[in-house]
Amino acid sequence: MCGIVGYVGHQASLPVLMAGLKRLEYRGYDSAGVAIVDEVGGIHTAKKAGKLQVLADQLTIEALGEGHTGIAHTRWATHGGPTDLNAHPHLADGGKLALIHNGIIENYQALAEALRADGIDCISETDSEVAAHLVAKEYRDTGDLTEALRQSANQLHGAFTLLVTHQDQPGLVVGARRNSPLVVGLGEGENFLASDVSAFVEHTQRAVALGQDQVVTITPEGISVTDFDGNVVHPEEFTVDWDASAAEKGGWSSFMAKEISEQPEAVANTLRSRITPEGHIDIPELAKVVADTQITRVVFIACGTAAYSAMLGAYAMEKWAHIPASVELSHEFRYRDAVIDAHTLVVSVSQSGETMDTLMAVRHAAEAGATTVSICNTQGATIPRESTATLYTHAGPEVAVASTKAFSAQVVATYLLALAFGEARGALSAAERAELAEALLAAPDQMAEMVQTGERIHELAHWMADTHSVLYLGRHVGYPIALEGALKLKELAYIHAEGFAAGELKHGPIALIEPGQIVFVVVPSPRDPRSLHSKVVSNIQEIRARGARVIALAERGDAAVLPFADEVIALPPAHTFVEPLLAVIPLHLFGMELAMAKGLDVDQPRNLAKSVTVE
Repeated sequence: MCGIVGYVGHQASLPVLMAGLKRLEYRGYDSAGVAIVDEVGGIHTAKKAGKLQVLADQLTIEALGEGHTGIAHTRWATHGGPTDLNAHPHLADGGKLALIHNGIIENYQALAEALRADGIDCISETDSEVAAHLVAKEYRDTGDLTEALRQSANQLHGAFTLLVTHQDQPGLVVGARRNSPLVVGLGEGENFLASDVSAFVEHTQRAVALGQDQVVTITPEGISVTDFDGNVVHPEEFTVDWDASAAEKGGWSSFMAKEISEQPEAVANTLRSRITPEGHIDIPELAKVVADTQITRVVFIACGTAAYSAMLGAYAMEKWAHIPASVELSHEFRYRDAVIDAHTLVVSVSQSGETMDTLMAVRHAAEAGATTVSICNTQGATIPRESTATLYTHAGPEVAVASTKAFSAQVVATYLLALAFGEARGALSAAERAELAEALLAAPDQMAEMVQTGERIHELAHWMADTHSVLYLGRHVGYPIALEGALKLKELAYIHAEGFAAGELKHGPIALIEPGQIVFVVVPSPRDPRSLHSKVVSNIQEIRARGARVIALAERGDAAVLPFADEVIALPPAHTFVEPLLAVIPLHLFGMELAMAKGLDVDQPRNLAKSVTVE
């Protein structure tokens, strides 16, 4: 979850590192710190609890030494509270070695005891400081920082990315990773390390993703990579397909506001070139998987928002491809002895491609012989690299912690996967396939219309600013949207919110309805041939009769809803499976606006980090 940056090169390292941390602050913001190695063999550090700006303010008061080598860190606290002492970097070897860490070291207590036996005591509450002293000990024995980190990494259990530098070796930063992300930026006369390419994309778009159990050494002249056994590795280079401006606010009040507005573009980019003019699905990277007739079941695995997008994918898979599909929370799937085999396709959904629970679930599935497909938004991430095939979304960088545009792109990606299987297996007629292709290609323009509802949502949110509970109801494809709407409100406004399947209302949740209770209802189209519309309207009547204040998201012209709703947010007429992409935008806007009305930071909600890279 933490953000890490390393730099060696011709530029002054402090501005490069601080700019990189600014782009990574979404990964951790409990504290921040930096270590600079100067050209004459001195190491200078500064670290402060709080958001990155606290450190930046400190550096304007107390200037740090200059140098062209350094490492920097933003922390999301796991072991030890967010204090100055627990902030990274951690020093060892008499203050000559600095180390930063992302992840959890599971055997840190045993290692700490061994260090104490050698007369080395830790002063912080973190597991990370143990790693610093361990590397320092190995460095004293070997005199080689790369070898010291490699030997230390072999003694660590858990998930970690480590960066280390030493004042005796300016112009050198060494990194290691296991179950935690690390990418290398390849520049001219300079090189970078980071937990995310956004940290260095303003300097270079050439990158290498470090593999599992690998060590990388960067100097201004180049990089070298080995595995934990010391064998030389030659990782594949890739090009980042967006530039630094994509990760800037661009005049918006928040990254979240910007990213909500980018949902139509994210969907359009994810669809682009994958649907032919004739309505065929053309995804070469999935060709072998969808042609595998031995696959008889699909299991989607994901966490949080991604799990709700996967629910829509499961509906689509069964509807269009006639393949049984289910959705599992990654952290439950791995431990409950799920029955999977070579006939199972396991589809992981993760924006970052580094979600630890999902990564471990993918490995579990692969070990059981399942085919694995990754739906991911991040090039070079671990989950895509370890999957049979990958379907990348093209949402661009998402900086706000609460996901919006990545969610919509993930929904469309799951639809494309279902359509690809439906076409390959002949489960869709040519007319059905053409209708679905047309509906999906029309979705971005319809979504753009929903972005314009922001002004009315702003008004609603402000008169509801003191509310303590909001409920969300939906049915069929509206149910995952109800769950997503509730999650956004919990994440952003810190109030009680729950999403329910509308059919469950009379089975218990209706007991929550009391006068004044706010309820959002995702209403299916009255054109729905299965009469779900009339059932949901009946639900609205039931809760309205008990005093609820109803805000309905309903198709434009749906007169049946008007007598029973206090407020109607109109959706343009759309295909049933496109409706979720339209309805979710007002709910994303509402979560953001209510949080802003309460004076909260919508980009960095409390206690949350963008990428959950620990279990």
